Amino acid sequence: MNTVSSTTKPLAQQSQEIADKAANSVQSAIRSTQKAADGALDSLSAKVDDIHDQTAPLLSRVSSQAEAAARRGIEAVRDTSQQLREKALRASDSAVGYVRDEPIKAMLIAAATGALLMGIVALMSRSRD
Repeated sequence: MNTVSSTTKPLAQQSQEIADKAANSVQSAIRSTQKAADGALDSLSAKVDDIHDQTAPLLSRVSSQAEAAARRGIEAVRDTSQQLREKALRASDSAVGYVRDEPIKAMLIAAATGALLMGIVALMSRSRD
């Protein structure tokens, strides 16, 4: 029995050693895979940070340019509106001045314009009928 147990014991120890080596190999492979995954994630994170750092100033610049363009557009509309008001006021003042200076001519022009418009309206209403 001693011979069997002495033969079995070394086989059991060998089996245990093989199992330990296999477990160590698996653990080593897992650690290696974890290190590779960590490295890849760190690299990806660094690239995302680089892209963010590169695009942030660009987005800020584009935003500033859009804001400046909007301000220029508003100012242009405001200036054009003011110019149109001034032109309308001058035209009104000119018309009032003409009526003061030439009241009879102004009334004749107004009457002729009214008659012409009435003629056009009458023609258009007849053509519809």
